[in-house]
Amino acid sequence: MIEARHLAKTYSDLHRGHFVALEGVSFTARPGEVYGLLGPNGAGKTTALRILSTVLQPTRGTAIINGYDVITQPAQVRQTIGFMSANTAVYDRMTAWEMVEYFGRLYGLPEERLRQRMETLFDRLQMQEIRDLLGAKMSTGMKQKVSIARAIVHDPPVLIFDEATNGLDVLVARSLLQTVAELRDQGKCIVFSTHIMREAERLCDRIAIIHHGRLLAEGSIDELRDRYRQPDLEEIFFDLISNQERELAMSNR
Repeated sequence: MIEARHLAKTYSDLHRGHFVALEGVSFTARPGEVYGLLGPNGAGKTTALRILSTVLQPTRGTAIINGYDVITQPAQVRQTIGFMSANTAVYDRMTAWEMVEYFGRLYGLPEERLRQRMETLFDRLQMQEIRDLLGAKMSTGMKQKVSIARAIVHDPPVLIFDEATNGLDVLVARSLLQTVAELRDQGKCIVFSTHIMREAERLCDRIAIIHHGRLLAEGSIDELRDRYRQPDLEEIFFDLISNQERELAMSNR
């Protein structure tokens, strides 16, 4: 469903010079699984996901999503994905119903299909009580529900969540993770980036650990435990990150 091939992204920065945000990252994510991108802030997760969602073009490499190339077929890719991040905006002067309807129309859904789809989503996400509430009056949890609904209103086979639980309280974050798990059980292909170990352990079927734009390890949690002979994901993560930091420090001497 998603096949990333040697993705790289570099920038020319006035202060840092040639900056490598992503370097040769390859992975495959399948239908009916949550593929986790785990890494500290600034590791390259968001860059990778912006390339997958066609917001950025890679310097090298490409990705195929649901049979479409992110470089040569961006419009088709956008039709087949839903994207949500912690920074997804909710418009203050639109109601929950109006916002989701607006995005459904952007995706070209026929009126009757859109109405049926929205009724289903508002029931499933328990949003009926906020359907006429303006964005300016919504709590953080309400805004997250609207963001999820508008990301999946067109029923895309591929979903991308970029640090979606950042800044959420425990109850709202737990509800979001439960929704992601339900979407996986419906057969969706989901890429979920996070820097929170517990989220990754609870939710992800397979995990890629990324740092300084490089993919350091990939596999299920059990596979990673066996490979690195560590009791939990946190120990694996810190060992890999620490080793890479030491290698970079030595190479820069």
